[in-house]
Amino acid sequence: MIDSAPAKGALTGLRVLDLTRVLAGPWATQTLADLGAQVIKVERPDGGDDTRIWGPPFIGEDPADNAHDAAYYATANRNKQSLAIDIASEKGASLVRELALQSDIFVENFKVGGLAKYGLDYNSLAQDNPGLIYCSITGFGQTGPYAQRPGYDYIIQAMSGLMSVTGQAPGTPGDEPMKIGVALSDVLTGLNSTIGILAAVNHRHTTGRGQHIDMSLLDVSVASLANQALSYLVTGNAPMRMGNAHPTIVPYQVFPTADGHMIIAVGNQRQFESMAQVLGDPQMAKDPRFANNIARLEHRQETIEAISALSCRKTTTEWIDLFGAANVPCGPINNIDAVFDDPQVQARGLAIAPPHPQHGSVPGVANPIRMSETPPVYHSAPPVLGQHTREILSDTLGLTAAECEQLISDGVCGEAKT
Repeated sequence: MIDSAPAKGALTGLRVLDLTRVLAGPWATQTLADLGAQVIKVERPDGGDDTRIWGPPFIGEDPADNAHDAAYYATANRNKQSLAIDIASEKGASLVRELALQSDIFVENFKVGGLAKYGLDYNSLAQDNPGLIYCSITGFGQTGPYAQRPGYDYIIQAMSGLMSVTGQAPGTPGDEPMKIGVALSDVLTGLNSTIGILAAVNHRHTTGRGQHIDMSLLDVSVASLANQALSYLVTGNAPMRMGNAHPTIVPYQVFPTADGHMIIAVGNQRQFESMAQVLGDPQMAKDPRFANNIARLEHRQETIEAISALSCRKTTTEWIDLFGAANVPCGPINNIDAVFDDPQVQARGLAIAPPHPQHGSVPGVANPIRMSETPPVYHSAPPVLGQHTREILSDTLGLTAAECEQLISDGVCGEAKT
């Protein structure tokens, strides 16, 4: 749902201090915000989150527009309040420490040990707020020989082995290792961070104590290798790139149609028999080479060629209708414009437009978590830099209007230009 005023969510009553930027951290804190937590995004007055300028495209295309923020920034910062404050200044760091005393959760993605000099590390803050849940997100974690290295998603996809199993098979055209088309290591780290934070919230309910959560993009990406990792650990053989093919299921890949391509993903013998029937060759399922998945794995190329020779006779839409009626798993390969035109995507309301103070609204993608009692609420678009500075200083920290004005005048804090 979209509402002009915050509604109660599952996490209403929790305050999150967000000292993250780019994607993994903001993805975690946006999820918390969607579910009702108050999220205060702490940003540098001189530019804010790095991704505000990661464009084009921009939300405001006019360079003179005060909300000249990139679409990338809008990806992970809705439902938040922006506090522009210089934590490198003694006064700025002191204000953030005061906010930490009044917060439940603190999320940061500075380099290891980078916040200690400001008194904003876990050990310093936990002394005065033992219930604080403090989540640190880095490329390689708080320990180990790589702890001090910077770690961007692309590097992590490569180092974790994810790229080694993504891309065309060795020896085929275009066979270099390939990154995934979105920063999935960042996104998965954001989601795992959210899980860790909520687990810590439950632990605090029973003990009254917070804790330090150490999240690493490398850890998350290796853990997310799933069956590929276990295949190696069981056999000692490293899986290789296979293009669109599946290592243990056939057929489970792209097939040609009369006007393009589609996916057929057969998971059991009943589905294979139904597929053969729809393709017009029911005898295919009785061929000893295709009689079961083990046989099809041994005769992978022959299986693919037999199906492809038939699938190219009808259009993608025709096959989708026929296979759908026969309960054979299949689907089109959509461009992103087709995704948002898809009736199922529209029925689920995946395109949203939370209100924005300068543009009326800003487009976004809905949170996929569906809850019957406390669904996600989209009460505000990603904030303009410093949009809530005065509000937080006065309402949360109790500063007077004169004190707020002095902090802004001194450059300790910043506010949105009007």
